Amino acid sequence: MENRKTFIIKSGLILSAAFFSFPGCLASGSRKKLGVALVGLGYYSRDLLAPALQQTDHCELRGIVTGSPEKIPVWQKRYGIKDSNVYNYKNMDEIASNDDIDVIYIVLPTGLHAEYAIKAANTGKHVWCEKPMARTAEECQQIIDACNMNKVKLSIGYRMQHEKNTQTIIKWAETKPYGKIRNVISEAGYNGGTINPWKLKKEMGGGAIYDMGVYSINAARYSTGLEPIAVAAKQSTRRPEIFTEVDETTSFKMEFPDGIIVDGKTSFGESLNNLEVTAEDGWYYLRPMQSYSGVRGKTSDGKILSPMGKNQQAVQMDDDSLAILNDRPVLVPGEEGMKDIHIVEKINQAAANNSRVLI
Repeated sequence: MENRKTFIIKSGLILSAAFFSFPGCLASGSRKKLGVALVGLGYYSRDLLAPALQQTDHCELRGIVTGSPEKIPVWQKRYGIKDSNVYNYKNMDEIASNDDIDVIYIVLPTGLHAEYAIKAANTGKHVWCEKPMARTAEECQQIIDACNMNKVKLSIGYRMQHEKNTQTIIKWAETKPYGKIRNVISEAGYNGGTINPWKLKKEMGGGAIYDMGVYSINAARYSTGLEPIAVAAKQSTRRPEIFTEVDETTSFKMEFPDGIIVDGKTSFGESLNNLEVTAEDGWYYLRPMQSYSGVRGKTSDGKILSPMGKNQQAVQMDDDSLAILNDRPVLVPGEEGMKDIHIVEKINQAAANNSRVLI
């Protein structure tokens, strides 16, 4: 009996060790949620990210970084944030010694992304950075280098690549169920009566091509599965008294390998929300293609791409959290954001010179 009892105990210990050493077993429920600190408490953090963090399974809101002291008590009351997890832009480096916080999410004007994403990386915490990644491809590379140097993961806040209908379009770029892709229309914009002041400043990374244009550019890339080789572009405004430094509307034509042409448009003065793909044997579209909810589509043979029911930002942050917990690659790394900003720079160059520019 004693030998049998000893065998059972030893067998149980071996099975337990095997179970708990398997990474996938810890991903869903038994590991702690990652603690997220939001840097910048403007509209996107206040109205979208913070509420989404109440719906996530693998991460939660634990900290804030703000330059507006009057916002602190409101956020603490609403989300139960501890005094020790409240920071300002001068002391956010102290997050390095805070075990409550695992991820720092940069949600600032584009012109500040590089500075604060690098500061975040230097704390040794993982970095999530809102789109557009930065003002220049050079700044994007600096962020990537800082994260690599500190051995932390970097993910760019491209929520659409986490959305199920968008993922179908990405898959179809590879499987080509409607034959070879010929043309794409990719448009993203809104008719803004009131524009956030920083979005009108060149130094802050303002302009439609940065703020909304990255949706059009990224969609052009993921819907074809290819990288563009050349672009021509035109920029215009109907409100020159407001848009003195940056574009209100940018139209561009991108050339891709295999003769694929993408007609793109982005604007602060026109409602645009459309991705159309025309192939040899059919067509399909997403309309709207980048709204916070209700992304849906249709195909030439009658397939309906129904909207995803889940909160997009919650899905995005859970996906990125699981990448950290399981130490696997993130879905949208810094290199992806940098490619789009490189194209933005080429579009601006093409528009300024009224010429075709190689990418």
